[in-house]
Amino acid sequence: MKLILSTGSLYTLPLPDVFALARETGYDGVEIIINHQFAFHDGIDLLDALRRIHPINSIHAPFFQIDGWGDKIEQLRRTIRLATACEVPLVTFHPPTWLGVEFKFWNWLKKIADFQQELGQGKVMVTIENMPLDPNLKLNPYRLAKPLKIIEFLQRHNLLLTFDTAHMGSMKANFLHDFHLLYDTGRMRSIHFSDYGHGREHLLPGHGVLPLTRFLHHLRETGYHEGLVLELSPEELPEERDLIRSSLLQLHDYLATETRTPQQIAAATL
Repeated sequence: MKLILSTGSLYTLPLPDVFALARETGYDGVEIIINHQFAFHDGIDLLDALRRIHPINSIHAPFFQIDGWGDKIEQLRRTIRLATACEVPLVTFHPPTWLGVEFKFWNWLKKIADFQQELGQGKVMVTIENMPLDPNLKLNPYRLAKPLKIIEFLQRHNLLLTFDTAHMGSMKANFLHDFHLLYDTGRMRSIHFSDYGHGREHLLPGHGVLPLTRFLHHLRETGYHEGLVLELSPEELPEERDLIRSSLLQLHDYLATETRTPQQIAAATL
């Protein structure tokens, strides 16, 4: 599988610095989150410059307002157009909330019969992300909160999935059981990887309560070969560049070790 670094893990740094760190620490590529650096332009020139530093494996559509990018519908369309123009194979987006401000987005999504053809046009894999419990509301404020609802929507609309470990962990469910419910659909194309615990998401592995090493072994045993995206809260990493680099190296070694098959380990020793 490909080990990918999310720019969200280091969103306080300039994007070129994040890409350089991903290259130096051995990650196969980067998932870029559309943020305010994309305001008022289509992003093509910026992505062209960044992919000269390191490959871009996926793009995360905005999950907050970006000047010049319109509403949630237009944001998703623009993200897919950007991915197509820059030959990025995958886009992920958040489902709408049910709190009353995203009914238009939800109604539009429900009318799409085939996301891969109507939006991705067979060139970009379009994925939706499972979302977390809100610790203040004590519930999930997003549409498609439960695995069976997600599965039904994926299958009905030919939509693919980005699975987020911390988000699923926040749901107080049987983490590995619900992962396999979603995995067995054959629609999982990306995984956002981090820990969850005590009401906090996107923690370093081991800083929360999720069985993440066992989870990585499940991925290895099932032959998962898509992207595994390290998506941490920046507070989980040091502030100094050399210390960030050291932490990313350690995390890469952990992920590589726990996901390699016996045959890969044997080949690496030859």
